[in-house]
Amino acid sequence: MDSKFLSKYRSSFKKVFWITIGWTFISLATFLGGYTTIRDPKFQCDISGLDVMLFLNSTLIVGLSAGIIGGSFVVFVWEKWLRTKSYGWALNSIFLSYVFVFLLVSFISGLFFNSDLLGKSITDPTLWQYVLADIISFENLGNFLFWLIVLVGTLVVLLVNDKYGPGVFTSFLLGKYFHPKREERIFMFLDLRSSTSIAEKLGEALYFNFIREVFQHVTPSILHCKGEIYQYVGDEIVISWKTNKGIENANCIRCFFHIQNALHKRSSYYRKQYGTIPEFKAGLHYGDVMAGEIGVVKREIAFSGDVLNTSSRIQSKCNELGVDILMSKFLLDRLNLKSNTFTPRIVGDIVLRGKEQSLSLYTL
Repeated sequence: MDSKFLSKYRSSFKKVFWITIGWTFISLATFLGGYTTIRDPKFQCDISGLDVMLFLNSTLIVGLSAGIIGGSFVVFVWEKWLRTKSYGWALNSIFLSYVFVFLLVSFISGLFFNSDLLGKSITDPTLWQYVLADIISFENLGNFLFWLIVLVGTLVVLLVNDKYGPGVFTSFLLGKYFHPKREERIFMFLDLRSSTSIAEKLGEALYFNFIREVFQHVTPSILHCKGEIYQYVGDEIVISWKTNKGIENANCIRCFFHIQNALHKRSSYYRKQYGTIPEFKAGLHYGDVMAGEIGVVKREIAFSGDVLNTSSRIQSKCNELGVDILMSKFLLDRLNLKSNTFTPRIVGDIVLRGKEQSLSLYTL
């Protein structure tokens, strides 16, 4: 499989993997719960002729096939619908496609289980009739509702993860930032060029749709480069990396050019829809920040420190210096860029607003 394809969809494949593991575990847990129940002496169930391994294997087939097929639908189709479509349309479409997936998984597992149970070949028409009758039986309705609940729970977890950002929800659950802690991070302040003139040209309603679509189209590039979206501030996106992730393969730099490329590919769409092509300018810096949970009702993980102010002020110099991207020498030295990747060019020693000492800035 192409390495670029794997790199682009690595996080999606990882989600499918963990969904498959989780759903297989759930399927196995339900089997063990049922098996433990019928073994209880007070129920007086005769299990002498029960082929436990057959039922166990069938349970594993259900979990694996549900995880691989259903998990792929969750990650590559349903999650995208929830992000880009109205919730009413998305939920109706998810339910209808879930019915299809459930029937497909039930058919696959039913063929396997009943083929061994009845001793018939999977090409035997009578076996297919038996499986189809089992699928539409009232008893199978319980399985349908159970896996619907599992699906809804999975989607809720993914939505909450989207709300807080990849990795942040896990940090909340583990209480990682309940007490403030010092971290070394890279920040990129990404600001839309000519936003005021674009807003005046488009009007409030159309400009809102413009910004929403721009943010939607650049998000995959940010996630691909392992960035964390810290904040949306009007037409600005604040992106953060733990330093080791940001310097790995120069992710913090590549992120900007991935975003440029993503918008360039859609230039004809933006020109036709809005009469303008979005462009960003970016300022990057790194250093120590304090990170911790803040708020009571609308809780979030917040960062504070001079590195954020400096990153913002570096970005504000892009127009004045006529460049698209600026970074501090501190960050450039830490990146240790290879000569065959990017070619940094010094812009000068600039005194930023509110600072007493100058800062060496570079562009690419």
